[in-house]
Amino acid sequence: MASVLQSDHEKRKQISVRGIAQVENVTNIKKAFNRHLHFTLVKDRNVATPRDYFFALAHTVRDNLVGRWIRTQQYYYEKDPKRIYYLSLEYYMGRALCNTMINLGIQGACDEAMYQVGLDIEELQEIEEDAGLGNGGLGRLAACFLDSMATLGLAAYGYGIRYDYGIFAQKIQDGWQTEEPDDWLQYGNPWEAARPEFAIPINFYGHLEKHGDKYKWVNPQMVYAMPYDSPIPGYGNNTVNTMRLWSAKAPKNFDLNFFNDGEYIQAVCDRNLAENISRVLYPNDNMFEGKELRLKQEYFMVAATLQDIIRRYKSSKFGCRDPVRTNFEAFPEKVAIQLNDTHPALAIPELMRILVDIEELEWDKAFEVTQRACAYTNHTLLPEALERWPIHMFENILPRHLQIIYDINARHMDRVAKLWPGDFDRMRRMSIIEEGSVKNINMAHLCIVGSHAVNGVAAIHSSLLQKGLFKDFYEMDPDKFQNKTNGITPRRWLLLCNPNLADLIAEKLGETWVTKLDELRGLEKFANDQNFIRAVAKVKQENKMKFAQYLESTTGQRIDPSAMFDVQVKRIHEYKRQLLNILHIITIYNRLKRNPNMDFTPRVLMIGGKAAPGYHMAKQIIKLYNSVGRVVNNDPIVGDRLKVVFLENYRVSLAEKVIPAADLSEQISTAGTEASGTGNMKFMLNGALTVGTLDGANVEMAEEMGEDNIFIFGMKVDEVEALVKKGYKPREFYEKNEELRLALDMIRGGFFSPEKPDLFHDVVDALLNHDRFCLLADYEAYIECQDRVSALYKDPMAWTKKCIMNIAASGKFSSDRTIDQYAREIWGVEPSDFIIPPPYEDPSKANEGAAKSKE
Repeated sequence: MASVLQSDHEKRKQISVRGIAQVENVTNIKKAFNRHLHFTLVKDRNVATPRDYFFALAHTVRDNLVGRWIRTQQYYYEKDPKRIYYLSLEYYMGRALCNTMINLGIQGACDEAMYQVGLDIEELQEIEEDAGLGNGGLGRLAACFLDSMATLGLAAYGYGIRYDYGIFAQKIQDGWQTEEPDDWLQYGNPWEAARPEFAIPINFYGHLEKHGDKYKWVNPQMVYAMPYDSPIPGYGNNTVNTMRLWSAKAPKNFDLNFFNDGEYIQAVCDRNLAENISRVLYPNDNMFEGKELRLKQEYFMVAATLQDIIRRYKSSKFGCRDPVRTNFEAFPEKVAIQLNDTHPALAIPELMRILVDIEELEWDKAFEVTQRACAYTNHTLLPEALERWPIHMFENILPRHLQIIYDINARHMDRVAKLWPGDFDRMRRMSIIEEGSVKNINMAHLCIVGSHAVNGVAAIHSSLLQKGLFKDFYEMDPDKFQNKTNGITPRRWLLLCNPNLADLIAEKLGETWVTKLDELRGLEKFANDQNFIRAVAKVKQENKMKFAQYLESTTGQRIDPSAMFDVQVKRIHEYKRQLLNILHIITIYNRLKRNPNMDFTPRVLMIGGKAAPGYHMAKQIIKLYNSVGRVVNNDPIVGDRLKVVFLENYRVSLAEKVIPAADLSEQISTAGTEASGTGNMKFMLNGALTVGTLDGANVEMAEEMGEDNIFIFGMKVDEVEALVKKGYKPREFYEKNEELRLALDMIRGGFFSPEKPDLFHDVVDALLNHDRFCLLADYEAYIECQDRVSALYKDPMAWTKKCIMNIAASGKFSSDRTIDQYAREIWGVEPSDFIIPPPYEDPSKANEGAAKSKE
């Protein structure tokens, strides 16, 4: 199955039908490229750097977006459809250049144009900074959703914060994670457009004054929210939606006395404090910490967004900023607000404040409007990750909102008391205000009470919410609860990152699968076709060779592309059980040492992911993994049969390289802890097999592909609950399993840390005495399952056949399907296959475009 890696020139000679560029387009792109190099960047070819060439190309591609972007917004203003507002504190966008070229259908022309001017487009793509405005799954999901909303022709807007510094850059020094700031805007962002004319004042602090039966928020401190717009192109439909990110700006006014009394410099410095609100993304460790700056970020985002939403609602004609709508009866028919987790929960009291205090609606009417407009997506089952804000902090920063929340809760408690008279324990459990040594506001409860729909993100997750975390609320309003299984965009996660596999699929199925991923089912009939099996295996092998070259060029580490690439990439967290993976590595290492001549399936084990800077155990796990790797990789008896690689600074652009090259995907969280996962779907779509528990979306993946095509192991949710209930004693598992005992004893005894033998005592003690996530209970089943994986990998045809069945079953996990369900079942809108006419075409021909799209 080995194959020779083709040069870029050879690849170009056999570029797919999709990629053939028209001469006219290539000429136009070359002209625009040279124009931008000259006029935008003020450089010529003698002094231009590779980064200048990237920026010139990005501006050229952006030129192709702008006309479509403006026309899309004009179309929305003319037609006045219901608009979808997706509120998220995180958007893990990654790079935009290649994705934009693909969605606009100009990738081939840009590739050829760069080739003709003597540049390599792949090298230019590598210069772009990742827009890392997210921690992991939640932020990447938001990015996939924006892509799907544009592709489905929805009038949708993503709202968030334009952090000056995204998720930190991870560096590994002596096996430990260190963090460096991610200054992603250092060289500027060619895609965004600043909109200072739409800057919005946001208030904090101050106090309340009562005027009759009305309250007034007085003497607040003000900061401005300035919007920056980025285009979100749909695939092949000329729709370009907007992601609007807010940046904090200090008020412009100065006290002129400062000039005279010498405090001018201090006044300028104080302005910077106001701008700290959008300075940095908070790292996520699934452990809620009530930080004042974080609360300010959350309110800053929703306050600016809601003012923008209401401005747009009032002025429904293009270019008009004068209000034409003043009646809020129709607000829920024209506006859908989706809260991505509890971070934007303050949208509920803020919308109430605007409707009651400013627009002067009656309370009950205002609450009905708010509830019908808002919907809430829950993303976690871990109780410690749920947001709970202390009342004293809230009262100081947002006094009016605290009062509104009290009023919402009072009416909510009245309703609970009517339904369950005398059930004070239920009232305590369901209250938005939690009593205790410190009174807290439970933001998840606020979201449920203030929304018309609540959804989980995988079937098992939604079921567990209804039976556990939100059981009382489900009993009160069962119709409010839904499931919307997550998805991924096939544009980025197949077409962009794995073009050779995409071409192979297009040869068999045509190209409509890119927006109708269910059509991949058509590959099942080729699962026994020897030529197709070989072709899929060849693509995988080329991807592995390419990744091995990338790894060696960036880290110096050499790996064998014929070995199994066994990959676990996700945030480092105890519930994701990277430690279980490490125990497996130590176990197979010990087997090799004991019997060097054994029949062994060579593996390259890769873990990638970031630990939250304050999460001690997660950082210990990274150090342990690297310490094990140091021993294994330098053992002459093991040689190249077993290699351990840590993928430093895992991010979207690195995922796009490693996922197409992976043979095995590790999705091994304790059953009942992972809400959904989306990495599992990306690996599946790219033809990796999964070893995993029946957790999150793994359950539905197994249903779609059949349990023969996935390696499932370990306890189910009810078995985990039963074990914990009867009193889980991890030490019993340690004592009865010899291989497990040896592995843990080696860690505790300093075998992997001879310079500091007690370095990992905390890790071993946590496993033997607590083991909250049941690693030791699942260890034996995991090792047995991995033995089955190794046995199957020895049969390349059987392995690849299962890979094909995985790809064929991926259709359900398109974010297009997810967004279609949100649209119809939560937002009350229909996706559209209407194609907006391109900028160079007469808008009156729009109907012809619609007719063509339906053919």
